[in-house]
Amino acid sequence: MPSHTGKRRDVGRDEIPPNTGKRSDVGRDEIPPHTGRWLVPNYRRCRVPGGCYFFTVITARRQPLLVEHVALLRAAFRDIRSRHPFTVEAVVILPDHLHCIWTLPEGDSEFPRRWRLIKARFTELLPSNLGGVRRRDRGERAIWQPRFWEHVIRNERDYRRHVDYIHYNPVKHGYVRSPAHWPYSSFERFVRTGVYCWEWGGEGVDGDMVPE
Repeated sequence: MPSHTGKRRDVGRDEIPPNTGKRSDVGRDEIPPHTGRWLVPNYRRCRVPGGCYFFTVITARRQPLLVEHVALLRAAFRDIRSRHPFTVEAVVILPDHLHCIWTLPEGDSEFPRRWRLIKARFTELLPSNLGGVRRRDRGERAIWQPRFWEHVIRNERDYRRHVDYIHYNPVKHGYVRSPAHWPYSSFERFVRTGVYCWEWGGEGVDGDMVPE
């Protein structure tokens, strides 16, 4: 994976962090517990307007496109969110899939439409001469798997488990040895708000993690 250089910047929770931060020197002898107050949104039942959801979205044939073209993915999110607002509570981008937690506005349960538009916009923004991308029967480029996985967040414990899963995912897949070393996630924001310390996850995590 490309190394990240340059200065850190503040990343709002509605953004996918770009590759702009410095690596942190973190100790690996101990995994401290969460150190701050969780920013837990209001919870709703599945498909109830204003709900909070965990999503997994995967590229077609697990093509490693998302990190390489993360700026375009950020642009797609930004474009659709400007027209169909939602809050990104937590996110991680890996080469062939992403996990995130959204909270929708009150009175709104149209997350399928948002994902359809984000996928379409990202596909549109990708270079037309991108190699290795197959086309479907109708001639459209096969960038994404047609479906996605969603789970309604039920309570604070459920929220915490999914946030932990999101931030530990790059370690789980062997890309880095600590969540602090993966720039394509909201981990830094959770450190700044006091939920994690930088060393969290460097030697594994305690507790019940949600399955992939």
